[in-house]
Amino acid sequence: MAGDDRITFVQKDLSGNSFPIFEEVKRLGKLCDVTLKVEDRHFYAHRIILAGTIPYFHAMFMNDMVESTQEEITIKEIDPDALELLIDFAYSGKVVISTSNVQSLLVGSSFLQLLKVRDACCDFLKKRLHPNNVLGVQSFADVLGCTSLVEATNRYIQMYFSDVARSEEFLNLKFEEIKDIISRDELHIANEEQVFEAVITWVKSDSNRSAYLPELLTEVRMPLLTPQYLTDHVSTEELIRTSHQCRDLLDEAKDYHLMPERRPLLQSFRTRPRCCPDIIGCIYAVGGLTKSGDSLSTVERFDPKVGRWMMSEAMNMLRSRVGVAVMHNKLYAIGGYNGSERLSTVEVFDPESREWSTAASMNCKRSAVGAATLFNRLYVCGGYDGISSLNTVECYDPEENIWTMVTSMSKHRSAAGVVAFEDHIYALGGHDGLSIFDSVERYNPLSGQWSLMPPMQTRRCRLGVATLNGKIYICGGYDGSTFLLTAEVYNPATRVWSYIAPMNVMRSRVALVANCGKLYAIGGYDGTTNLSSVEVYNPEKDRWDFIASMCAHEGGVGVGVIPSL
Repeated sequence: MAGDDRITFVQKDLSGNSFPIFEEVKRLGKLCDVTLKVEDRHFYAHRIILAGTIPYFHAMFMNDMVESTQEEITIKEIDPDALELLIDFAYSGKVVISTSNVQSLLVGSSFLQLLKVRDACCDFLKKRLHPNNVLGVQSFADVLGCTSLVEATNRYIQMYFSDVARSEEFLNLKFEEIKDIISRDELHIANEEQVFEAVITWVKSDSNRSAYLPELLTEVRMPLLTPQYLTDHVSTEELIRTSHQCRDLLDEAKDYHLMPERRPLLQSFRTRPRCCPDIIGCIYAVGGLTKSGDSLSTVERFDPKVGRWMMSEAMNMLRSRVGVAVMHNKLYAIGGYNGSERLSTVEVFDPESREWSTAASMNCKRSAVGAATLFNRLYVCGGYDGISSLNTVECYDPEENIWTMVTSMSKHRSAAGVVAFEDHIYALGGHDGLSIFDSVERYNPLSGQWSLMPPMQTRRCRLGVATLNGKIYICGGYDGSTFLLTAEVYNPATRVWSYIAPMNVMRSRVALVANCGKLYAIGGYDGTTNLSSVEVYNPEKDRWDFIASMCAHEGGVGVGVIPSL
């Protein structure tokens, strides 16, 4: 036949059909050319199968190691039952993981470099974490270098700290281990009393631990304890009364309550409330605009457990371009625009009473204003008063119900992003009526000074901003010519802004908030239409996905998360 006509035939099920035969040959003990010995047990197998399916044996047989020619190979690092299961896995691709064998399988698969089996064991353990086992699982995973399992146990410890602290494993922690846990910002607690009591219980469980109390107590945020608790429980504790260092920490906490005017001088991590990013909270969308551009008093909330938006109690006033922040589990709606004038008024929503009440008004009228909470204070930055963009900044003390002017920003910023991060208030982007900024500045409440930070990659006003996992995220906005769908992240370790995956939709006037370890971009304006849609960013997958749209808003909302306690 003329020409070079050829075809390639591929039997796609060849390997699938062949491996059951290999398994049957092994079961019958035929053609086996290697014996694996563990303790007093022997397992027969084929070198070619082991080399082709288990990385450890591939390296052993293909690199002229002594064992590559031995008929019997002794292995000491694996439980014999686990090795038998993993050899069977090499032939069948299946292994049954149970509570009785998961630890030995995890050790064995890690040793043999069967990464997918190791990951399956880790996933099995993640779903079975419990206050009574999580610390042991964490220690075990840390020794084996199972990073994802260590991270999962850390998050579990933080979410269920009060339950973990009552476990026997907690009482058996070493000093360095308990200090690491109680120092974390991310602990989910009803109040700081739970941390104090966990420390005292741990110290008293062993007579040799009293010397550790002063150092551990430095990690307890005693200024956040109530005056009554400090008097009735902390002051009367014998271990504290007999320690000069502990009494100094107690005095610091008392001064915080007795002399509120000196609180700005006492700010430290001990006055910063803890906040667990993985706790499921309800997202509240406040005010905003109708499709025709009218201001709303409407409020709705999104419960991630249910996955849908529901109506909540409306504000007392119409507010679009409103600043929203959460402090002490209450939602603050600050300033905004009611359709005819810019507002200085502030109202507060209490989720327990489900009522809005009035707080003190700001010194200035502000719409397009950013708000954030830091050190039990609420800060508002910039905005628009109906005439010009503002550079002024105000601070609210909830106990005194007073707004105080603090140092102004270096730039007039309307429609900027404002967020609390690493003990500072950050103001990002915005505009002054003439120019849109990529610049970022931050306020130090201890020094009362603003300083410039690395600029964003893109200039933006009407952007969304939130913090998650020790980084600042921004998304959307308007650059003067384009409505943006790009998003960026700021890493404080490198002081660099980097792009992340863009959103699916252009969103100016977008609200961004962190909840359940993810970011929610809510509403906005795409240049044509006010948006009710919502996207969620998963930082592990670097991907935005749509979720349920708002039911009563079309963009321009202010957003806050009230955590579930």
